[in-house]
Amino acid sequence: MEKRMQKRLKQMRRHWQLYLIFLLPLVHVLLFKYAPMYGIVIAFKRYNPVRGILGSPWAGLKYFRQFFSSPLSWTVIINTLRISGLGLIFYFPFPIILAVALNECGNRFYKKTVQMITYAPYFISTVVLVGIILQVTDLRMGVINMAIQAFGGQPINFMGKPEMFTGIYIISDIWKGAGYSSILYLAALSGVSPELHEAAIVDGANKLKRVWHIDLPSILPTIVLQLIMGMGNIMNLGYEKVYLMQNDMNIAVSEVISTYVYKVGLQRSNFSFSTAIGLMNTVVSLVLVSTANFTARKLTGSSMW
Repeated sequence: MEKRMQKRLKQMRRHWQLYLIFLLPLVHVLLFKYAPMYGIVIAFKRYNPVRGILGSPWAGLKYFRQFFSSPLSWTVIINTLRISGLGLIFYFPFPIILAVALNECGNRFYKKTVQMITYAPYFISTVVLVGIILQVTDLRMGVINMAIQAFGGQPINFMGKPEMFTGIYIISDIWKGAGYSSILYLAALSGVSPELHEAAIVDGANKLKRVWHIDLPSILPTIVLQLIMGMGNIMNLGYEKVYLMQNDMNIAVSEVISTYVYKVGLQRSNFSFSTAIGLMNTVVSLVLVSTANFTARKLTGSSMW
């Protein structure tokens, strides 16, 4: 054991530059990822900023019971699962399809043009994106309603119809992020051996069969990894876009956990309540990731751990 430690210390002295480079991200993770986990204690206390975390009295599971006994609790949970779940189902295939299509494109100029057009929306901020959505779907001046009226139809109040909120949210997400997300799959496809395609061509396989039997199996580990990460984020629906798209007419279907916590927990300075909901979210996300990872390992042999 002692010899092993001496050997390891010798290696560290020899490659100290590499360990120095590794030290900075390690300190960042410890300070900003692990150290704040101490604040979880607030979820079990009647937190008072004056008394601090240690001085605040214990409250047990009070804030967890408060959330689940609230009339809106199950509504926001269902809304979160619906928007995130449908978003994962409809969004997930688009980057894969786009990456495969670009990989099979022989015209270099056309390929680069499509990449630029599909990547660009990713760099639009959430505020600007929602502004574009509101302008495009505007009841009087929106491009969509102007086109509907040009064909003799009646204008539609898209943002005022609760049943349309989820669809608008998902479609705008696909438009904004599918191109950028396809980069990872394009990188994986670049590692597929050309010899496999050459052999398949000799055997008479067309493009569709080569994609199905060569390209997709080759990037399957990447697909599984992204799917597992997507499952883990189902409960963590960001509040910025949802909050900006909300109005009095669609609030029944657009109120999600993150916006509910922001309004009830943070705007009213109920820090213990918001921390309790955040902790609940984290536990559920951990269960979802573990379940998805176990299922993927059993079905495909690929997993995160």
